[in-house]
Amino acid sequence: MRFETICVLGLGYIGLPTASIFASNGLKVTGVDVNERILTSLRQGEPHIEEPGLRALVQAALASGNLSIAAQPKPADAFLIAVPTPVREDKGADLSAVTTAAESIVPHLRRGNLVVLESTSPPRTTVDVVAPIVERSGLRAGADFHLAYSPERVLPGQILRELVENARVIGGIDSASSEAGRDLYSAFVRGEIVLTDATTAEMVKLMENTYRDISIAAANEFSRLAERFGIDVWEAIAIANRHPRIKILRPGPGVGGHCISVDPWFLVESAPEITPLIRQARLVNDGQPAFAAGLIERSLGGLRGRTIAALGLAYKPDVDDLRESPAIDVARQLAMGGAQVKTFDPYAVEAAVPGCTAAPSLDAALKDAEAIVLLVDHRAFVDLDPMQVAASMPGRVAVDTRGRWDRARWAGAGFRLHVLGAGESHG
Repeated sequence: MRFETICVLGLGYIGLPTASIFASNGLKVTGVDVNERILTSLRQGEPHIEEPGLRALVQAALASGNLSIAAQPKPADAFLIAVPTPVREDKGADLSAVTTAAESIVPHLRRGNLVVLESTSPPRTTVDVVAPIVERSGLRAGADFHLAYSPERVLPGQILRELVENARVIGGIDSASSEAGRDLYSAFVRGEIVLTDATTAEMVKLMENTYRDISIAAANEFSRLAERFGIDVWEAIAIANRHPRIKILRPGPGVGGHCISVDPWFLVESAPEITPLIRQARLVNDGQPAFAAGLIERSLGGLRGRTIAALGLAYKPDVDDLRESPAIDVARQLAMGGAQVKTFDPYAVEAAVPGCTAAPSLDAALKDAEAIVLLVDHRAFVDLDPMQVAASMPGRVAVDTRGRWDRARWAGAGFRLHVLGAGESHG
């Protein structure tokens, strides 16, 4: 099939880069979002997302006339749904944005169009949720228009490169829909394009992130066991990983981001009676911020009245993405315990955490601090000179929840360094 016009619904971390890349490859793209602040910013050529290379790409796409920004969909050859699918308080999938986006397509759908769901979703969302909604147009999925699922599989900080180079999975409700999806994404994808059915494609995305979640849960439980037994989990992991068939991941204060911390719940919700391992891994990782907060509390001999500089709020290093961040949860728990918490993240300086104070700079965060806590291993934090830190704060307690600070250097600067997963005899 030949595609000339595309409508991308949702201009977030995936929708905006995808729309811009399609536009840069000569297609006419309408980018749609319901957030007026996002629309206003983009119309001024300013992306609301920090991602290497994205600002220049968006500005070039807008200047070429191939990318336009709108609050409502317009007729197109293909419609891509790339809206958020968060979990509710009860851990069920919130598909309200998906249903709203699908409903907005109905008035514009024409025979021969392609509709692609990119949003991470529970199995059978494409066939059981999206298809019936879009068929309100009077057209039938498969017979009159093509329908497929194609999950994003990219890493923040490397989105533009990985959108192009990573393998792309396309699952259609029939073979013609899969092939139509292949024809569309081949406009820019240089990686392998793998065709399957829609539900398998949904499952693939969930399996990838669930596998990592379970692996991280094992590492986090190892960190708890190491503290119980008085050993250093970092040394133990390094030794265990010398085995040719072992690759234990790094523990930390929890799991964040919109994928790994969310997607496993979609499987649990869909089949709770046969997913006890997946559910337990989620509970372990969701409980890790409390474990990290407990380490900080023990390091200070209590939280009430203590002043803490908490470094990092993003869910992973060197990005501005705060979604489901465990660092935010740790900072919040410290504040709830009575500490005066000053947070600082160079990628999200104004980010607010309930009960905490957002410091405008590292020096402001360290002023009057009794303890410094590494919650996110941004490169700037990993490379901190402990002697300079010591000159900027009165306290001499440091807590490393990422296992990244050089213990000898921090000790040499006069700090009592406490490391997550390092038992008392090794801390």
